[in-house]
Amino acid sequence: MEMNDERRGLLIILSSPSGAGKSTLARRLMEWDPSLSFSVSATTRAPRPGEVDGEHYHFLSIPAFKELVARGEMLEHAHVFGNFYGSPAAPVRKAIDGGRDVLFDVDWQGAQQIRNSELGRHTLSIFLLPPSIPELRLRLERRGQDSAEVIRKRMEKSWDEISHWDGYDYVLVNDDIDRTFDRLRVIVTAERMRRQQQPGLQDHVRRLQSEFEEGAK
Repeated sequence: MEMNDERRGLLIILSSPSGAGKSTLARRLMEWDPSLSFSVSATTRAPRPGEVDGEHYHFLSIPAFKELVARGEMLEHAHVFGNFYGSPAAPVRKAIDGGRDVLFDVDWQGAQQIRNSELGRHTLSIFLLPPSIPELRLRLERRGQDSAEVIRKRMEKSWDEISHWDGYDYVLVNDDIDRTFDRLRVIVTAERMRRQQQPGLQDHVRRLQSEFEEGAK
């Protein structure tokens, strides 16, 4: 008799200071397994040109957002530059019950809130460290996306983010993007097989026990 290979999905959290390679690794994960999806955040800010409700964000009014928070329907939320942002629980719950993994790009505070939520037991959290601070600055400069002032602010914020490294399940030093991705892929593969991710295990063990008792008669 074959064991049911169905599993629950994982809430995969990737966190890092800017420039540590998080976006690249998230993209590679989704190329490796197209069934992975990003959690679509909710926000109270107005849509920008080209943004689609439900695709880029779930755009909510402030009362609607606060109502979800009051009902415990936000896995994590924060108030940033005058607007609320958060991760609605319902679509994530539906995904993991269907065996699909959901990827989160949140900071350490968001990661902590998700781990303390109703779905915390299905969470896999991974923090990415740069090989050095000079290398982190160099990567930000090489991207050519930010002004010198923005880079300075990102660097100032980076230590606060790095200081919370020990609140994660796994910590990877991203000194080589290919090697780091290989390690990330191994972690995700192994974590998918955690006992609590396999809802059919208990029934399988019960069948084994029944067969054992029948054979002992």
